[in-house]
Amino acid sequence: MSGRAEGGAVERCRRLLAVLSAALLFASPTPAFAHASDRGHVLLLPTGYYLIGGAFAVAVSFLVLALLPAASLDRFWHRRMMLFSLGDKARTAISLISFAGFAILVAAGLFGSRDPLSNPLPLVIWTLLWAGLTLLQGVFGGLWSWLNPWYGPWRLVTRLFSAGDEGARRLPGWIGCWPAVILFFAFAWFELIDPAPDDPARLAFAAGLYWLLTFLAMLVFGYPQWSRSGEFLTVFFSMVARFAPVEREEQGRLCLCWPGAKLLVAEPLPPSGIAFLLLALSSVSFDGLSKTFFWLGLFGINPLEFPGRTAVIGSGTFGLVLTFVLLAAVFLVAVWLGQRLAGSDQPLARAAGLLVWSIVPIALAYHVAHYLTALLVDGQYALASLSDPFALGWNLFGTADMQVEAGIVAGAESAWWLWNIQAGAIILGHVLAVLVAHGFAWRLHLQPARAALSQFPLTLLMIAYTVFGLWLLATPTVG
Repeated sequence: MSGRAEGGAVERCRRLLAVLSAALLFASPTPAFAHASDRGHVLLLPTGYYLIGGAFAVAVSFLVLALLPAASLDRFWHRRMMLFSLGDKARTAISLISFAGFAILVAAGLFGSRDPLSNPLPLVIWTLLWAGLTLLQGVFGGLWSWLNPWYGPWRLVTRLFSAGDEGARRLPGWIGCWPAVILFFAFAWFELIDPAPDDPARLAFAAGLYWLLTFLAMLVFGYPQWSRSGEFLTVFFSMVARFAPVEREEQGRLCLCWPGAKLLVAEPLPPSGIAFLLLALSSVSFDGLSKTFFWLGLFGINPLEFPGRTAVIGSGTFGLVLTFVLLAAVFLVAVWLGQRLAGSDQPLARAAGLLVWSIVPIALAYHVAHYLTALLVDGQYALASLSDPFALGWNLFGTADMQVEAGIVAGAESAWWLWNIQAGAIILGHVLAVLVAHGFAWRLHLQPARAALSQFPLTLLMIAYTVFGLWLLATPTVG
């Protein structure tokens, strides 16, 4: 590239940095309006300042990264601290135990209590698995590969019948992880739209059927193939595990790294992988949006007289699809504009496939913010129900009679801590996303000025999403 062209790129970069700085200087906080909801305690806090502060933190991280040399950040990401080695010998046994526990939970769903707060199945699936294990996966990484209830039974059957690991059939390359995208959408629809996802018998039937169909698919296509393409929990947890500061190398040795460092060595995701990650983020975002007075008001529903989930199946399905389509469109446009600003000749598919990995910290942050209160309260109900899964008066683990402390999320002091943890998680997630995105920008563009230019539209998107996430925490919702 000529010196004149490089100089022009540097000049454009400086202008964009100046525009972003000016926007931050002239931004001013807005007062929070009084409203009545189950989040009324948030009104005691300076909500407008959090919105501006969150946007400011993300923008400043972009400005700092645009000025730092790429070599120093590359050394930062590659730092590792070696720990110890961990073998795979116990993996089959642990998975078989997990399968036995899953079978007991399904039986409890079918024959146990009909109360979702005393039956362990909905509490384990929605609270301990979906809310809790996701957070543990984001910290320790790789837990699901040991705990999933398919690996052990599949390994046992293939050993008994001397079947190969690859299965009888191979999936075509073009299929990518589209089966996982479709199944994840069905999972999100069941959780967010279905009239009774907490009904133990209904959930037991859905979970049992999904386990069976997945196991049959693994026998036909092999565990490695189907877990990468069709089993949506494995696909999701493997993506989340790339954020974890605990890394397991091929030799089985564990080491510590910076959160998100493993994302930067990932290969570009195919279109199906891009769709999966964006769907994971959009579904959690819509879960928060669908309960707001704003969303219900769009469809003429009085949130103070909420008619129930059955009345909003149509609008909910529409909203779930719309949120995904809008997020995907805005993300792709931001990546395309960034490539145009940088004058890049990289294919859009490659740029989007790399930069979409920066969504992982945001998705994990939204998971923390959205499910924190449910994990704190419903997690206690789960511990109590596990001691008496069939409501027969058992006390297997000594927790059946434990007193559930719902007050842990009530009161001004608790509200202050919860709000700050949730808001902090969202802001930190977006800052880390900017950091990861810049790492990928330097893989796509060798010149620092072009790398910074390419990230400007995506940074604006992240700032807007930060404000949106904080607004979701503060806006009134139905119970």
